[in-house]
Amino acid sequence: MIRPDTSTLMGDPLPKPPAIQRFFDSTVVSVIIYAIVVALICYGSFVGAQNMGYNWQWHRVPQFLYSFTDDGFQLGEIFYGLYTTLTLSINAFLLAVALGLLIALLRLSDLVVGSAVAIGFLEFVRNIPLLVLLYLFYYVLGPIFKFDRYTASILTLAVFHSALISEIFRAGINAVAKGQWEAAKSIGMSTGQSYRYIIFPQSIRFMLPPMTGEVVHMIKSSAIVSVIAVAELTTIGRNIISDTFMSFEIWFTVALVYLVVTLALSIGVSHLEKKYTVDQ
Repeated sequence: MIRPDTSTLMGDPLPKPPAIQRFFDSTVVSVIIYAIVVALICYGSFVGAQNMGYNWQWHRVPQFLYSFTDDGFQLGEIFYGLYTTLTLSINAFLLAVALGLLIALLRLSDLVVGSAVAIGFLEFVRNIPLLVLLYLFYYVLGPIFKFDRYTASILTLAVFHSALISEIFRAGINAVAKGQWEAAKSIGMSTGQSYRYIIFPQSIRFMLPPMTGEVVHMIKSSAIVSVIAVAELTTIGRNIISDTFMSFEIWFTVALVYLVVTLALSIGVSHLEKKYTVDQ
């Protein structure tokens, strides 16, 4: 039996990127470039501090990270601030996912009112700075609905990021072939069943990488709540500086903590993107 030649059916293989592009896209080169940029920033800060006659006190920094007492090893203030940052970000992200899914479904629905509400919400959130939104929740809505500063922070981050997450949901749902909808309807599935059994299981491959990237964005933007004195990482850093006047050391330490957390999440996101890449 003669087997058909499948090479012509698969088409020509995609050409490899130029060698210079592959070189700069490699992980090793990216890390080296990143390290050089960070080193230049650190060097510039050091030179500037020296010109100001700044008295470096790096030996005092470890006490704000950890300490050994009669009760044993104790975490310092900075790690307690990091804990608050992470719990704040996780709670806000979960709420943002629920709200973003609702907005996406309203926008994709055939309901004129639902679609109008979703578009109005998105336009409102997109055109208001995050800081103004925080003030709105804390100083305007807070006294009315009895929000404390922690709740106001969660609601602010959730509402702001729900607009971004809703677009991730909408893009993921629209990426599923229309034939899948038709197939679901042909076997008598309702809209809810189609979403549950057909659309969401397929769209998650499109949504997961950008969704995990949104977690990184959430952690970085959570620093904004320091303006209303929520005891997260940035606020703790400011409090330590006000007590010790160690501006350079503490801000470098806080930046390094943020860097380690977000870099670890970014590496995880990179692996997810490779694992869940959808071949077109």
